[in-house]
Amino acid sequence: MTTRPSERDLAALKGSTVPVRGILDLFQVRVRDHRTVHLIAQALADSGLTTLPDFAVCGLRSSVDVVPIASVPAQARLVENDAGAEMDEALPSLPQRLLLGDIPSAKRGVRGVTLGNSLAHATFLMRTESFSQVPVTTGMAQIHGVVTWGSVARMYEAGKSATLENAMEKDSLPVADARQELFAALPVVKEHGYLLVRGDDGCLSGIVTAADVTERFAGSARPFFIVGEIESLLRRCLGAALDEESVKAVQTNKKPEHRTGQVSDLMFGDYLKLLDGDQMKQSLAERAHLNWEALKWPTMPREQFIGRLKRVKDIRNRIAHFDEKPLPTQMIEELTAFAALLRAFVS
Repeated sequence: MTTRPSERDLAALKGSTVPVRGILDLFQVRVRDHRTVHLIAQALADSGLTTLPDFAVCGLRSSVDVVPIASVPAQARLVENDAGAEMDEALPSLPQRLLLGDIPSAKRGVRGVTLGNSLAHATFLMRTESFSQVPVTTGMAQIHGVVTWGSVARMYEAGKSATLENAMEKDSLPVADARQELFAALPVVKEHGYLLVRGDDGCLSGIVTAADVTERFAGSARPFFIVGEIESLLRRCLGAALDEESVKAVQTNKKPEHRTGQVSDLMFGDYLKLLDGDQMKQSLAERAHLNWEALKWPTMPREQFIGRLKRVKDIRNRIAHFDEKPLPTQMIEELTAFAALLRAFVS
């Protein structure tokens, strides 16, 4: 249950830099959703405060400045909906600041060998575990070298004896701290093909490879692009079929003189208002029937389409929460399938 802090506690935030998680904790909120974001924003506004950047779209580990709302230009503020209206969380154009520790393999642990092991022991581990590299360590704190398939090949090319010592890469080993920014470390991953990662205790906590980076971005960035495509396709369909008055009817979060009638200015929830004939507001429900007919999709089952559109909206809002865990494969597949469905109906 959301708890509103006292006016004194809210006033104490003025001029401070606070983690987003700290704001949520102050209101005893675990996750951001339409209801809790609205309540927090309203409580801050009632105290004459707002946050820069907006706490609703920042990463949970980000920090925001709490400033007087009067000091923020009106055009820089997020448009608030009318009381009781549903709020769409804005999707940022880029994800939050990423650290090496955000890559799962950076904290997954390390399988290595010691100086007392043989080269055969190391290569057997690499073959059976599908590793491309194995560190040679003492207690995961001291790194003596790394055995890679490339270093083994160079050993044989040089005519050296097949020993662990001769097969190790020892110079300029790619090692970084888990708190280092991921993007700053990418050139090292590209050059060496891997990066050894140390945890907070100084010991090896994992290995990040080019494949790990690709997997991480496939799970986090891909949904942003799919949702972007879905919104683009929806706007093309609706924009071609509906007149300005139909669009203005759902722009209830704006004053009449600011309603543009342009589909490009709608939020995701407005697409549902345009098409859902079962919504509670009768006037919008009646218009939705006419809007659906205007699309001229006789082979599209409306009830199933609206159900899928609602599901996409829920997934979209989960993306806006910046969950540290990548979006589940099932949800990505749902987004992909809906995008493919829309492509088939876009002229």
